Amino acid sequence: MKPTRERILDAAHELWLTVGLARTTTKEIARSADCSEAALYKYFASKEELFVGVLRERLPELTPLLDRLAADPGELGVEENLTEVARQAARFYAESFPIGASLFAETRLKARHDEALRELGTGPHTPIERLDAYLRAERAAGRIRADADTFAAASLLLGACVQRAFAYDATVGKEPPQDLDTFAASIARTLLRGLS
Repeated sequence: MKPTRERILDAAHELWLTVGLARTTTKEIARSADCSEAALYKYFASKEELFVGVLRERLPELTPLLDRLAADPGELGVEENLTEVARQAARFYAESFPIGASLFAETRLKARHDEALRELGTGPHTPIERLDAYLRAERAAGRIRADADTFAAASLLLGACVQRAFAYDATVGKEPPQDLDTFAASIARTLLRGLS
């Protein structure tokens, strides 16, 4: 049997994909994880902290990729790095949409959730900030234009990935006009033309 913390993350991820974040209680998550609700709170202080845990540990690894690139862009070119960011971001948003969508139906719950994420020092703005940090590192290295608006570029790339998830991946029966790899390469190439 998996360790309790892993079972809790798995149960929360599965329930949130099927029932939704807003409609799933910590009691239901604990029951599905075969542990007590007190055990759940031993590992996660709140439902929001559990949410962040699921995003970080059960969805495509967007944040670690962005942190790694900001610290050291590596040997790949800017286009290759941006392609990988777009690929991971599109997957991340496609998988996180079904989880977080139910929050938007309950404004008080969303406000409480947003406040908790602020207290945890995270939220939907953090990928933009991390991608902006990477692009600033590339600008400092002279691999993109000195006057490039890195925040706008980060917003455009991630916004395109969110839109892809919203318009296609989250829409039953509607296939995107491009497969994920073609989409990621096209977004990166197009964005880089404006940065070079």
